[in-house]
Amino acid sequence: MLLRVTTRCFLGKRLTHSAVRVRFAPSPTGHLHLGGLRTALYNFLFARHQRGKFLLRIEDTDQTRLVPGATEQLIEDLLWAGIEIDEGPGIGGEHGPYIQSERTELYSKAVQQLLDNGSAYRCFCTERRLELLRKEAVRARQIPRYDNKCRHLTPAQLNDLLSKRTPHCIRFKLTDHEEPLQDMIYGSVHHNVSDNEGDPVIMKSDQFPTYHFANVVDDHLMGVTHVLRGVEWQISTTKHLLLYKAFGWLPPQFGHLPLLVNADGTKLSKRQGDIGIKHFKDKGYFPTALLNYVVSAGGGFEGRPTAKPHLYSLDELSQQFLIERVNAHPSRLNPDLLNDYNRSEIIKRLDNESARQHLVQLVQQLVQQAFPQHPNLDLAESHIVSVLNWASQRLYLLPDLVSSKLSFLWVKPTDCVLENLSNKQLQHLLTELDSVEQYDKDELNTVLKNFAKTQQLKFPLLMKTLRSALSGLTEGPGVAEMMEILGKRVVLERLGECLKKPRLTREEHQV
Repeated sequence: MLLRVTTRCFLGKRLTHSAVRVRFAPSPTGHLHLGGLRTALYNFLFARHQRGKFLLRIEDTDQTRLVPGATEQLIEDLLWAGIEIDEGPGIGGEHGPYIQSERTELYSKAVQQLLDNGSAYRCFCTERRLELLRKEAVRARQIPRYDNKCRHLTPAQLNDLLSKRTPHCIRFKLTDHEEPLQDMIYGSVHHNVSDNEGDPVIMKSDQFPTYHFANVVDDHLMGVTHVLRGVEWQISTTKHLLLYKAFGWLPPQFGHLPLLVNADGTKLSKRQGDIGIKHFKDKGYFPTALLNYVVSAGGGFEGRPTAKPHLYSLDELSQQFLIERVNAHPSRLNPDLLNDYNRSEIIKRLDNESARQHLVQLVQQLVQQAFPQHPNLDLAESHIVSVLNWASQRLYLLPDLVSSKLSFLWVKPTDCVLENLSNKQLQHLLTELDSVEQYDKDELNTVLKNFAKTQQLKFPLLMKTLRSALSGLTEGPGVAEMMEILGKRVVLERLGECLKKPRLTREEHQV
């Protein structure tokens, strides 16, 4: 894609940018969710593909909806996902501040520019009058809209109201002649906003700008060249283009991302409770798995295999990303893919020495958190790697490894209950188990049945005894499967420990 050089003027200052500059501009009204992550990710991939900059801007002009700590959590979630911020709050940059509530002086100067050139006006209508207009429109089955009354105030009326310090806001004059939006994803889109809306407020009576106004001013002053955002904002973009025209500024290019929807086509909702990034982090999903899951729904890439999902790194995604390949229809998420991607990430990390070390440390932390009261935990690296190799073909999430039914993997029995097996028989069994080459449950079951038969032991009692000696549990997976999961080294080690410990009957153990 060819980049255009953009030149902007504002209050005598000229800003020139020959490189791509994009931004992610969330409101700190809650936690980052999948839709927000998708928007941030596509902006980031576009910037990296074009060797541009990714900016984070916090849009907090609606002070009534702010959630304490939300900004910090947003930044933490982006960084967890691997999305590096080139400019933003706490990071710096030449075009800050990057929090809108700290930019009010800039908005005041900008709105004065529109008042001076006749593109905006002061509106003194009370909330009571506006509410009456809304009710009348509903009664008449019309779309509620402001009637632009204050646009026609005479200079004398205006001065009289100002001299009385009458509360007022500032509105922008919409025009009828609007050019179509050339959307990077949807193509030519035409929406005549003045047909359905009255003149919009751009500066509220509390001297805080509205979203639409601050958004345009900030994108201009921060040198944003491309705006990629959700399709729900497409209908407002005409309004934004009119603001650019009123200022005499060259607008950025706009691309609107299609809706991200559930597998059944229903719209994602924050109320679902399971679309927040924190939810996926807490469940144990890896960032790369979540990113691949998000982009799998909406296109934007060349040559992605369809038969079997392939896990791409963030660098690979940025190299492949093409904005013109993003689908214009709603993007359906497939939850099954997320689990497949996460399992692929576990396998990928196991194959890399440094990543494997980190994986082992993660498992050690999970085990210690899950079983804080147990001093006798098996956290040896070789054991954890063996378990991970087994789990990589069966489980999707690391936290599943510390479920109660798999506690035997980590919690070593403190006592040894062998009421149905003598030391001599145990020693003989250890020799048999040590000679087994194929350590899978079918082979182990055969060995154990033959052993019970030759030793004239009842097979169920032998299994009960071995389960207790290996895990200290009375239930769980089949004994042969348990031995397969533990692996030869750990099985021989745990059973061998029974030769060194005092032998207890089951009654003594229970006491």
